[in-house]
Amino acid sequence: MMGGENLRPSIATTLLHIAAFCVVAATIIGNSGVQGSHKVYRELQSVPADKVIETHRTGYHFQPPKHWINGPMYFNGLYHLFYQYNPKGSVWGNIVWAHSVSKDLINWEALEPAIEASKPFDIKGCWSGSATILPGNKPFIQYTGIDKDERQLQDFAVPKNLSDPYLREWVKPDQGNPFIDPDPSVNASAFRDPTTAWFVNGEWHTVVGSKKDMLGIAYLYTSKDFKKWVKAKEPLHSVQGTGMWECPDFYPVSQTGDRGLDTSAVDKSVKHVFKVSLDLTRFEYYTIGVYDTDKEKYIPDEGSVDSWAGIRYDYGNFYASKSFFDYKKHRRILWGWANESDGKTRDVNKGWAGIQLIPRKVWLDPNGKQLLQWPVEELETLRSARPVTLSSKVLKQGQNIEVEGITAAQADVEVSFSFQSLDKAEPFDPKWADLPAQDVCHEKGSTIPGGVGPFGLLTLASEKLEELTPVMFRVFKKGDNHVVLFCSDATSSTLTKDDEKSSNLTRDDMMYKPSFAGYVDVDLPKTKKIALRSLIDHSVVESFAEGGKTVISSRVYPTLAVGPKAHLFLFNNGTEEVTVDKLTAWDMAKPVMNVPLEKASINTEL
Repeated sequence: MMGGENLRPSIATTLLHIAAFCVVAATIIGNSGVQGSHKVYRELQSVPADKVIETHRTGYHFQPPKHWINGPMYFNGLYHLFYQYNPKGSVWGNIVWAHSVSKDLINWEALEPAIEASKPFDIKGCWSGSATILPGNKPFIQYTGIDKDERQLQDFAVPKNLSDPYLREWVKPDQGNPFIDPDPSVNASAFRDPTTAWFVNGEWHTVVGSKKDMLGIAYLYTSKDFKKWVKAKEPLHSVQGTGMWECPDFYPVSQTGDRGLDTSAVDKSVKHVFKVSLDLTRFEYYTIGVYDTDKEKYIPDEGSVDSWAGIRYDYGNFYASKSFFDYKKHRRILWGWANESDGKTRDVNKGWAGIQLIPRKVWLDPNGKQLLQWPVEELETLRSARPVTLSSKVLKQGQNIEVEGITAAQADVEVSFSFQSLDKAEPFDPKWADLPAQDVCHEKGSTIPGGVGPFGLLTLASEKLEELTPVMFRVFKKGDNHVVLFCSDATSSTLTKDDEKSSNLTRDDMMYKPSFAGYVDVDLPKTKKIALRSLIDHSVVESFAEGGKTVISSRVYPTLAVGPKAHLFLFNNGTEEVTVDKLTAWDMAKPVMNVPLEKASINTEL
């Protein structure tokens, strides 16, 4: 497979790890077949897009020209994005590994698919996976293949021509494939999404997600030569009651500073992050802990909640994420997928479905309890040269101030708020302690007056506020402490009413307009300030609270607040006055987005 070379990395050689997007591509086939998450509409999965409706297409988020999508790597001067794609229709099906390249994570050019179903070990599907760059600068893709018996196998592919800077063609060798065939103790119908491999104690390691009943499992496999893989006696980690673990991710983070680490980094200055995508709930959670390399076990830190109630990367529409180490800029990049929320029939009619959210730099918060996330700095190259600014604006209760002079449907907005006192903060209802934050957001909303809040931005709003997506804060008093609720509420984002009980549409056709929310860990009594950044892009609002402590992404589909008719407002519905210390808003230019390589302009001098 890799010839007879020694695969133990030398001290002088930095291992380069990469990750292909763990974009889930699974379905349920009968009672004993493949267990997974995507519904299959066989009558729709090969319906081509006669035309593409642009109304809600994003301006600066990654998406192909048409049809359905569901990772990235840095290699020889280019970022490569591999993603699950249906080239024939706008719902899940006919999945291939599509392939695009970029020099900056923002402008993308499209290549031919890298992997398609063609071998006995993947004849019924080429699903998600990861990649590792082996010594000698050799990329190696690991992915889940479905065989004729609908068993989930772990397969691999390698570049056909390493001298091609774009890695256009990939081959799936018959010898050595599959590299992991599940033994009888493993549920072969729920066994997928191999992680980026790491090297420790003289062996390579990779994890595959699985389950037994409601036990979520991360099976650990090791290899001395990257050819023969052996299942460890015990999983790297498992948790009862969580169900199937899709798209596991396992990587180190430094306890000091924001520099990213190679995936094989292990020492006393390092913590580890373990993330899973939950098939049953359709959200992700992560824990921070310690990797015991002697026992080959991951142990979450005390207080790091290891269940459905754990910390999330993103409390909104965000799934199947994958991280990778960008050795060019010494950072770890996280990228996630956001599906549509407008129903399968609209997806078919508009000719496209799914986007990748803006890639984020991630690092450990100085408190050691959570990660911080922030859009990659390259995004700022799309900002207009002359932003709109506001400062020292006081928002009284019930007051809205429009942010004029920007393209509100395609903008990047940073704002900091402050207040004089927290004395008016509402009491935190004890019954909320056991509820998800989004339930509290739904109950309180943006219009019900509070003490300190709700205040924030009204994004993608119509002129008379018939449509709006509030991104807001609300402060509660809980004993001697304060609780900060952060919401992105899509309830009033569109006038479309087909989600009402009177509708005769099926559930899969209904518009989904949730109140997404999370809590923000911030010392308000000390600072009396809080910051917000929102990336607004036609049908998506990505919002980062307090420097990326809490993040929420919403998909919305306005009918009035479209294009030039979209507006942006500052608002406050709390009795405590709120001061807008500073707001800066930029129009965002449209990058090169998936233009075929030969028609675009990437510099080939790598």
